[in-house]
Amino acid sequence: MEAFTRHKGLVAPLDRANVDTDMIIPKQFLKSIKRTGFGPNLFDELRYLDQGEPGQDCLNRPINPDFPLNKARYKGASILLTRKNFGCGSSREHAPWALEDYGFNVIVAPSYADIFYNNCFKNGILPVILEEYEIEDLFIEVEKIPSFQLDVDLVSQTIITDSAKEYNFELDEFRKDCLIDGLDEIGLTLQHADLVKKYEEHRENRHPWVFGAIK
Repeated sequence: MEAFTRHKGLVAPLDRANVDTDMIIPKQFLKSIKRTGFGPNLFDELRYLDQGEPGQDCLNRPINPDFPLNKARYKGASILLTRKNFGCGSSREHAPWALEDYGFNVIVAPSYADIFYNNCFKNGILPVILEEYEIEDLFIEVEKIPSFQLDVDLVSQTIITDSAKEYNFELDEFRKDCLIDGLDEIGLTLQHADLVKKYEEHRENRHPWVFGAIK
């Protein structure tokens, strides 16, 4: 997982509350357990006018011209601005996989479903929580200003707009440190690889018959 300290990027608005994980990545795309390849099907039912299927060439599909990600002004967006309870529904980790594969590094919303929120950190995405009135201010600015960007500083826990407005956000210190160091759960475990190895060697010496069956 890549380390995250600061990110400045174009903002795409998704003016919907209660966007569930099936809307983020529909169930028919969950057959793959790879973390890549889901970007073209992110928000599939909203982006396209036909029924999406695994392996389909999305370049030739009819698009919904009213959906923000299909508009030229939001092409290349890496920050998603949305409404409350984002990522509700099922616990599928494919949802942050799809967001990350599309190119989103940061999500800004007033609230998230708990499991989705936790899964974001495990996949290098920063889910920022702001007050609803602050979210409303940002929706107004992103609508008025073409190529509207946000500068997100994880270290200082601030967001700065192109017009120099500043917003502060709270974040659990452990999750913050993991993002800054680029550590997911596997990375955290590997920090103690020497201790794990010593424990396994000690266990094998005491219970050799267990390890004999797996060698």
